[in-house]
This record gives sequence, C-alpha cells and structure tokens, in this order.
Amino acid sequence: MARTKTLEAHQLCAYFTVKDFVIESPESKPENPFNEWMTQFEADRYSALFHLGFLQKAGWFSPSLEYIHHIAELLIKKISQQADLEFSREAVQVDLSKDELNQLKEELPFAIGMEYVDDDWILRLWDKLFAVFKLEIKHYDGTVARYFAEYNDNINVVGRVFFHLVENKEEQYPFAFMATYSTKPVKSKRAVHTPLKNALREFEGDEKKLLSLISTVIKAAEKSSFISELLESGELFAPLRLTAQEAYTVLKEIGLYEEAGIMCRVPDWWRKSNNSIGISVTVGEKEPAKLGLGAIMDFSPTLKIGDQPLTENELRAFLEMAEGLVQYKGKWVEINKEKLKAILQALDKVKDLAKDEALSLGDAMRLELNINEMLNISSDEIDISVSNGQWLKTMKETLINPTALQKVDIEPSFNATLRLYQKDGYQWLYQMSKLGFGACLADDMGLGKTVQMIAFLEYCRVNTGGQALLILPASLIGNWQKEIERFAPEMPYQILHKSDLKSSETIQIKENRFLYITTYGMALRLEELKDIKWDYLILDEAQAIKNPGTKQTKAIKQIPAKMRIAMTGTPIENRLSDLWSLFDFLNQGLLGTTKEFTNFTKGLTNNAVGYSKLRKMIQPFILRRLKTDKKIISDLPDKLEMNAYTTLSKKQIALYKQLIEQIKEKLTESEGIERKGLILSSIMKFKQICNHPDQYLGREEYKPEHSGKFEQLREICETIREKRERVLIFTQFREMTEPLSDFLKEIFSKEGFVLHGGTTVKKRNEM
Repeated sequence: MARTKTLEAHQLCAYFTVKDFVIESPESKPENPFNEWMTQFEADRYSALFHLGFLQKAGWFSPSLEYIHHIAELLIKKISQQADLEFSREAVQVDLSKDELNQLKEELPFAIGMEYVDDDWILRLWDKLFAVFKLEIKHYDGTVARYFAEYNDNINVVGRVFFHLVENKEEQYPFAFMATYSTKPVKSKRAVHTPLKNALREFEGDEKKLLSLISTVIKAAEKSSFISELLESGELFAPLRLTAQEAYTVLKEIGLYEEAGIMCRVPDWWRKSNNSIGISVTVGEKEPAKLGLGAIMDFSPTLKIGDQPLTENELRAFLEMAEGLVQYKGKWVEINKEKLKAILQALDKVKDLAKDEALSLGDAMRLELNINEMLNISSDEIDISVSNGQWLKTMKETLINPTALQKVDIEPSFNATLRLYQKDGYQWLYQMSKLGFGACLADDMGLGKTVQMIAFLEYCRVNTGGQALLILPASLIGNWQKEIERFAPEMPYQILHKSDLKSSETIQIKENRFLYITTYGMALRLEELKDIKWDYLILDEAQAIKNPGTKQTKAIKQIPAKMRIAMTGTPIENRLSDLWSLFDFLNQGLLGTTKEFTNFTKGLTNNAVGYSKLRKMIQPFILRRLKTDKKIISDLPDKLEMNAYTTLSKKQIALYKQLIEQIKEKLTESEGIERKGLILSSIMKFKQICNHPDQYLGREEYKPEHSGKFEQLREICETIREKRERVLIFTQFREMTEPLSDFLKEIFSKEGFVLHGGTTVKKRNEM
C-alpha cells in the first residue's frame, strides 16, 4: 500500500467531472518529470493534452491521464492518416467510429468520476482536442508533414496513395486489388480518389512529382517482394484480380504498408477478426442446487468461427489444409496452423477442467475476468471468451437493474416513506441476501443509505430474526441511534462502546437484541465478536477497511457472518487495491488472492480492456446511484438537508459534566437578571465545549480526536475529498476559523479560503 502511495506521488493524475477533466495539482518537487506539463495544463488543458498526445506514454502517467492521453494519441493518428490532409488542412474532418467509441469506453480505467464518462463525454473531449489542431494548422505556414515532424518526427503523415482489397465473385480470383491516389480537382473543395494509373497521365513529363507521389509505395516495396514485383512490372497501376493466396499476402502485410504511409481499405472481417476461430465457454445455463458464490455451475466449451459453431473434426480438417484463406459456409477463414494447434490445446484444458473439477459461481466469474490466467494459457492470440448461460445472465441483469427486481413489501413497523430509488435499494439488498451474496450499497452521500439499510434490517428482524452487527466510526453512533429510534422504534439494539457505559461498567453483549452497534476501534478489541456467527455484518463508512494490511481490517474480516454488507459514499473504485480489500470482505475469493489480483492489475497497462471486464464482474455486487443522475432520481430536490448527530468525545463529556455541576451551584445562589446572564453565558460555553475542548479552555492545540464534531467533519470531508467535490463550512465563532482551516488542510492536502468579518477587501476579491 505504501508503495502505491509513493507511486501516485510521482504521477500526474486526472479526474473526470460531469463534462470535463481536471488535472490534479500534486506537491511540486524539482525532481518531478511532469512539472513543465503541469504548467501547460494550468494554462490551457486542451492544448496541453493535445500536445501530450504526440509523446509515448511515460512512467509518470497515472491510469486516468494515460486514458485521456490515449484519446489525444488516437486523434493525432487519425488526422495523420487522412490522405487529403494537405489539401484540407483545418477543414479536414475526423470522426470516431462506433467501434472506436465502444473500445474507448471498454478501456476506461477505475478513476474518480469514471461514472461520468459516456459517449457524449468522449465526443466532447474529442471535439475540444480537434479544435486545438484546427486552430494551430490554420495559422501554420509550413506543410502538415512538417507540423507533425516538429512535435514527433516518428509520426508518418500518410501519403496520397491508398491500397484497396475487396471480395470478388470470380471463383479462381476471389479478390480484387487496386491502388488509388488522392487528388483535388480544380473546382472541387475536397480531394477525391482516382486509380493510380491516372497519375501516369497527370504527371506525364514530371518524373519528380510522380516519384514523390509513389514514395510511400517505393518504401513499402523495399520490405515487400509482392509490392516490389507489382511496381516493377507496372501492374500496380491497374486494377488486379488476386487469388486467395495473393490476397492473404496483402492482408498479412497491412502493417508494413501502413508503416510506409499507405492507407489500406480491406474487408471488415479481417480488421475485426469477425471470422477468426476461437473457443466460447458458456457458464451457468441452469440454476444451481444452492445459491451463493460456492454454488456449482454447469459449463461447456464450444469451438466457433465468428458467432457460428464449429466442430472439432472441422477444426482438425483445417489443419490438413495449406495456410492461407479458405471459404467456410460463405465466410473467409484464415488457416494459421500454429494458432489452430494452440486452440486445440486450449480446448483440451477447458475439457479437463469440466471433467475433473466442480466450477463454483466465484470461479466462473473469475473465469470471465481472466480465463487465460486460470487455464494457464499464455498465448494472447487465442480468441477464448466466456459467456453467461440463461440463468447466470438473467441473475446478473436483474441485480444490475434493481427496478426489475421482485417486489417485497416494507414492514408496517418501519416508519418512513421511501423514495422510489430507495425502495429499489431495499429490494436489491433483499435479493442479495436471498442469493447469498455480499453487497455494497454505495449511493452518493445524502441519498439515504442509512434509511434503506434500516428498512432492510427491520424486514430481516420481523421475518427471519437472527442477529446483526453494525460497525461504524464512533462519530456516527449518535446518528444511527436517532435514525433507528425514528424509523424502526421496535428494533431492539445495543451500543457496544465505552461512551454508552458508566465508568465502572464493562461491555457485556446482552441477549434478546437484534442489532448490535460498535466502532471500528472496539471491533479490534472485542474478541467475543468472533465467537458469534452473525446473520448480518454491516460496515458503515466501509472505506475504513481499504488497507488490507492493518490490524483493524484483518480483525473485522475474521468476524463470521452469513451476509456481509458495506456502506460507503466514497467511490470505492479510486484505487484497485482498495477495491480488492473491500471485496475480500464482501465476497472473499471473488477477485482472487492479493497476488492474483496484483498480477491482473499489472496486465492492465498493456490490456486496458481488462478494466471493462473487472467493471462487469463487480457490477452486480455494487449499487451506486448519483445525485446528478436524473434518469434514476428524477424527483430529487436541488438542495438536500441531512442531519448528522455527533457524539461527544470523553474529554468533551468530562468538561460538559463539570460545567453542569458548576452552573447548578451558581444557579442556586443567583436570581433575576444575574440568573438569566448566567444561563446565556453557560449556553455559549456549552457550544464551545461541543465545538472543541480547546476553544473552551483557551488552548491552541486542537487535536481532532478530542472533538466529536471534528471527527464527524473528517468523515464527511474525506468522502468529499475522494470525490473531488467542494465544501462550505460555517461556524458561529471567528476564533474557530483558523483551527478548522488547519484541520481541513490535512484532509484536502491544500489550503482553503477563510472568510470572516476581518477579511480584507483585497483578500475577498482574490477568493
């Protein structure tokens, strides 16, 4: 964990907002390699990101920065591949295809604000970056090729020559090949493509211009004997019919041609590997006998060509053929013997797994995440996919969409009217308990996680009984007490904390209680919690167990429970190590061991699609609604008011009691105006004690742990910090502004603004 934090300190991070991105301002150190870039981002974030796209990714890129860098890099690549670029310049049009857009969404890393990144978000950023290029090239005097070379001389601006390969209906020559070039007619605003043979007529008598036009072809011919022969014979200048073997040569050499600066237009099935041979493993067709992550799943492997089934005998028949392209049921299929042998070996491994081992639901979900790792298949060239059978698919879709869940009535003893989305949360918790899964309720702060949880617990109390243990920060004890007594007054509960005892008492777990409430600190000390098999174990502010190595986290994970629930308003996906620790509590083993998960995350650098697989894997176990999502929460007011009840610290309690005794004595000796004055001054003193003992005592230390208010404020502000939101704090006392400012600086790692009656006009204007 410490190593992760050290790494983050030397990386430049981005986080995503509703419509934009923001670059984090890390602590400035002379040795930071990104200091110059930070300055550029502060001046103009879009210009900085566009120019960053000319660089290869560096070690100081965080995953989130790497993601938006990739978008800039893709834009630059697509611009450089426009054959009419020199003619069009700022009028050039470059769009993201639907496939590219979907790919970018799949590669989205776990980062702050990732829930905002959708089609519109990506396209908006694309347009902003494209506008930077258009403005710069409009005012650039040199050629476009020179413009690109100034930023990165390894970028090849595509030449004007294109290679086209299409299917042909002739049996002997099933493909047609033609070279074209882009030219701009005198009366046209855009360049057009015309066969390369026309260049012989256009540049007749001007050998220099002709050689310049076909310079990319000459470059490709240096490495391709096929193109070299066509160029020398002159056949390249006319449309050609090709055999399947010749077409296969062209397809395999596409990378070589494009490296030379020739754009290639070929059938989609080759680019997208639509007709490639692979393995599909279907898991969970039938409902298992028992539920939970230990449920045994049925699974079956099948061979496929694209989306069509293929028999093992047909695959072995392909091995007897010559390498190249063959027709199979109206589709062209690549015969690559090395790849086909690897597919057969992988198929045998899957069959062995189906024969020798029972596959649990947890194993099945990990199989989706990284099947190559689980089967020890090293070759990335093998197309092996995992799909959900009917039962597993329906189960996942239902959990991901709570509105479609079976409706369970809320108990009459629950005294509140839930909003529609809160009812969905209640139904979701019920369904998760029925299926035997751990659940993470991760709604935005202020959306009522506590009231949803109390509704669920009240249902459990009335219908199934048992015992529930709730672990939370000490600052939230008072809040939960108030909410339980308000919404579920019939629910018997016990506070397992010293603040609820007299000085001479020790904590004793009483019988005949349904809910037991304790703190993270007490959970570490109360060994007897491990002796009870709890029906429900709930963690509020569950980010408290994000560090898997701490004694506190280890102790809590050792408490046995049938169902585990985590509540957090903090985005749990900010750090993958935090995510693993949370799921190790909720559904142990789902994300594998620490070592297995670390190996998986390391591979994300070269296989960003793994982010999408991980998101899909954990999605059924997390319910997260955002205040900003009007599709889910349409009736939410713009302003939400939420009362947080704070518990006093031991020091505050002692001072409070001491002051009460002093006042009692004085009140008996005073009357009239003097008595009123004493009461008013005492109220002020009580307020000071409740703020912080040091305000009342006139000291300057202000240790946060001495004040329940400070600890409560920490809980609230840490969530705000994690989400990169803003907070406005009011205090009745001017002398509290400085201690609060110092305290908040520790949480937010930066200075905030302080405004009071003594703030100068100049300072106010700066704010």
